[in-house]
Amino acid sequence: MTAQQWIRLVIVVGAYALVRPYIIRHGAKFQEKQMDKQFEKERLEKEKQAEISPNQLRGQIGIPEDSDDEEEGEGEAQAQSSATDWGKKARKRQRNMIKKLLDEEEKRLQELQEDEEDKDIEQYLVG
Repeated sequence: MTAQQWIRLVIVVGAYALVRPYIIRHGAKFQEKQMDKQFEKERLEKEKQAEISPNQLRGQIGIPEDSDDEEEGEGEAQAQSSATDWGKKARKRQRNMIKKLLDEEEKRLQELQEDEEDKDIEQYLVG
């Protein structure tokens, strides 16, 4: 190798050593942007899957938890702000009303089922 080729080689290696960190940083930023786009896309897909249509809710009535009925202690209850107790009676009334409606619906369905069973038995008794 000639002196000119050695000088060329040293310049290329030196330039590579100086520019390499900048190239890596640029690549990392580009990769981070791609990952953010991908995470955002996945998050939007999950949100779309989590949405419930009104048709799915029809006929599915659940009773809320009785978390308001349990008192941790009078000292702690008094220490907390009374703002957390707003609407407590209304929530209890709503919960009781839902329970009552569900019980009535279960009774009605049970009576219908018993009537159908009686009709089946009556068919065999009369005939």
